[in-house]
Amino acid sequence: MRQTHLFTKTHKEAPSDEQAKNAQLLIRAGYIHKEMAGAYQLLPLGLMVVQNIKQIVRDGMKDLGTNELLATNLQRKELWEKTGRWDSATVDTWFKSELQAGGEIGFAWTHEEPIANMMVNHISSYKDLPVAVYQFQNKLRNEARAKSGIMRGREFIMKDAYSFAATEEQHEDFYDRCKNAYLDIFERLGVGSDTYVTFAAGGAFTQFSHEFQTVCEAGEDVTYISKEKGVAINEEVIDTADLSALGVTKDELEVVRTAEVGNIFNFGRQKAEEVGLYFDDEAGNKIPVWMGSYGIGITRMMGVLVEKFADEKGIVWPTSVAPYQVHVVALNTDDAEIRDWADGLYEALTKRNVAVLYDDRDARPGEKFADSDLLGMPYRVVVSKKGKENGTFEVIERATGDVHHLSEEALFSKFSQ
Repeated sequence: MRQTHLFTKTHKEAPSDEQAKNAQLLIRAGYIHKEMAGAYQLLPLGLMVVQNIKQIVRDGMKDLGTNELLATNLQRKELWEKTGRWDSATVDTWFKSELQAGGEIGFAWTHEEPIANMMVNHISSYKDLPVAVYQFQNKLRNEARAKSGIMRGREFIMKDAYSFAATEEQHEDFYDRCKNAYLDIFERLGVGSDTYVTFAAGGAFTQFSHEFQTVCEAGEDVTYISKEKGVAINEEVIDTADLSALGVTKDELEVVRTAEVGNIFNFGRQKAEEVGLYFDDEAGNKIPVWMGSYGIGITRMMGVLVEKFADEKGIVWPTSVAPYQVHVVALNTDDAEIRDWADGLYEALTKRNVAVLYDDRDARPGEKFADSDLLGMPYRVVVSKKGKENGTFEVIERATGDVHHLSEEALFSKFSQ
């Protein structure tokens, strides 16, 4: 991508009403546009980051043998009344509307009920189990407060998965494998060492759950962790009995701010009973299905990555999610020979399947460097008259600031691995 072909612009200032650092930087860099509090449009660069996060998550879900689908966001009142979760006194984040044809609908804040109801058409025997499905879908939640940028929105993208099993043993097997898959996913996203499987309350989902909490100063949760023992407990459920069962004392735990980036819930057979999802066992008895629910916040993860890794100059993307790996910054473009050299480098890297953003704008060096820092690509390659004279390119690693001067051959070798 040539920057002259990219319609988005960088900005020196974020909107005055935006408090969260993640949204301030993403807006300034042209990754997102703020439509209103808690609702953001993904611009081309932001969409690329989200797609890269999705692909890492998708790879993990495929490894678990799950099927991808896409459910509607329109929710039937009568289905949710069956499970007692239509009443806003129970679930206070519903967006609801009246149909012109009559009746009331909701807009999906989660999808357990409709997907379980859908599976009635596909599960009838123990031979059909176990099975798991997942999707990437926009969720809509009427949050009372939306001041954390894309880390807590009224509309956001989530990966939600649902497992269906004949027995508790089948369910626990998938539940445990999903835990491990999530840890692998967060490792690939660059936050593995700071993300903990955390004991937590289930809220409107179930009595208890496991959260995946990432240490982050901008997070909304308080978590007690023992790095040495790999134990983490959400502040809301910490008590002496829990600590004893986990083999730790409160004095051993460090109190940190965290952001919930994933969660998994065990519904047992209750949800299936409520929606009428049964199967015939080997003896012909009708048994309710064991269910689990598994979420990862896709856009929230994007915000967490900005909060954790950004510096005073701007965003610093992990290599695994960056929209482009290399930002080629051309200086002295009024010189036709230098401009042709930069064009040639861009085309050569692109042919080698290197994802390149090429700053071919007619702008001052200081402006180009400031924008490059703000955009946060993992590597900047500077093409300049001085470099042409020396036969080298200046390569700067965004995360560390390390600078190298590489020949064309060495540059191609570095980015063609």
